[in-house]
Order: sequence, then C-alpha cells, then structure tokens
Amino acid sequence: MRYEVGLIGAGIGPSLSPPLHEREAAELDLDYAYRLIELEDRDAGELLDRVRRAGFRGVNVTHPCKQSVVPHLDALSEDAEALQAVNTVVFEDGRVTGHNTDTTGFAESFSRGLPAASLDHVVLLGAGGAGGAAGLAALRLGAERLTIVDLDREQAEACAERLGAEVGTVESVREADGLIHATPTGMEAHPGMPLDERLLHPGLWVAEVVYRPLETELLQRAREIGCRTLDGGGMAVFQAADSFELFTGLEPDRDRMLRHFAELVGEVAAR
Repeated sequence: MRYEVGLIGAGIGPSLSPPLHEREAAELDLDYAYRLIELEDRDAGELLDRVRRAGFRGVNVTHPCKQSVVPHLDALSEDAEALQAVNTVVFEDGRVTGHNTDTTGFAESFSRGLPAASLDHVVLLGAGGAGGAAGLAALRLGAERLTIVDLDREQAEACAERLGAEVGTVESVREADGLIHATPTGMEAHPGMPLDERLLHPGLWVAEVVYRPLETELLQRAREIGCRTLDGGGMAVFQAADSFELFTGLEPDRDRMLRHFAELVGEVAAR
C-alpha cells in the first residue's frame, strides 16, 4: 500500500516534517511519500479537496490554515472540536476528519521533559493554534489556573472562553509557576525575546513551542537565571508521531523519531 500525505501551509519550505515522516516510514518498510503543498494565494478548502481527489491518505495543516480548514471537514476529534483548530486531516471512507495532535504532542513532550513541574498557575503567551493546543494540554495535565496573554485581546478572549481559562497580561509571569511560549518571536525569521526578561524568575519553568531554532533567546535567558526549560523539539516530534499513526494505523517508534529529529537538526546546522 502506498501512503501519500503532505503539509499544507504558508512558508513551509524549511519544514522537517517530510524527512521526519519518511525516515520512520522507511524503518517500517512502508511506501510513503510526504509532500509540501504551499498555500500561496489558494484556498485551504480547495487544496484539501484537490489532495483528497489525488488519493492522499491525509495531510498536516499549519499556519495560517489550522482554523480556516474547519468548515471544510465532516468531523472533528475531541481535541480539534474543543480548540476549533486542526493540524491533521485524515481522508477515510469518504469522510474528511480533523484532528489536533499538537495537543497530545505537547502533553507527551512536557511529561517527558518537565516531570513533576508545578502546574498551579501556568501562563500561556500566544493564543494562536499551537498556543491553544499547548494550553489545552496543560489543563489536561492538571493545570489549576491558566492565564492567556496575547497582543490580540480578542484572540486571547476567544481562546480563554474555549478553554475555560482567564485573560491576563504578561505581568502575570511574575507570580506564575510556568510559562508556555507560543508566539513567532524567537523563530529564525523573528529573533528576539517575547517578553521583558526581568519578568522571569528562578521558580518558573519555561516551555517553548518554537523549534527552529531549538535554542531560542528565551530559553537561554531562562536557564541563565535558573529556570527549568523545555525546547519545542519534543512537541514537533510527538505531534508528527501521532499524525503518522493517524495516517497509517501503525504505531511509530517515538524514541527513534526523536533520534531522527536530532540528526535532521544537526544536518541543517551543518549546512
């Protein structure tokens, strides 16, 4: 059986998803191809229909499609329904179903990378698709209080309403146990700090959603003052592993995918 899958989004050329998926597929002896499908000026729904008719098994979707694809789907998983955001679409038995593996991906990364971290009060900086997924994961992991902060107040309020959280300001970080960072700041194209580093304190853990680069300025500064930190690599790998399982019905070796990811990051750094 041949598996045709892909990624729909804008500016996705640097994505590590194709080799990450294809290396694991090769380990499982699968005929598997992962394509990059640039959104450009096209409609996400139109692209979904096109790849479905082309025989694709499914696609991942990323910025700016995670919410705009929802009206084009027949069904949503529990997490996708809660967030009204999708990062994985599966075509099966004539139906188009949306899932959100960012939620499960962040949860597994957090559980592995920050065991026993306090979840009394968590601040989520960034209320977009990835941020909402990480916030939902934090709540499911036991966060008692989740404060959502975003420059777009309306977006923050919508995310807070969906999650049963509160809207706050970045000053909330001063008294928080943990910070989840889910804005573009810190990415290769948007270097810098997403907040005043004086808000950080040694009792704070800091988790990144950004994984290009793995070592963001936020993580560097946080570690310098004694914070426990978690880079975005684990979320990237585990959401990919969960998507792979949805596409194929086969369970990938997540530890092996972590090793593949580390190799890919090293290859990119060496160029």
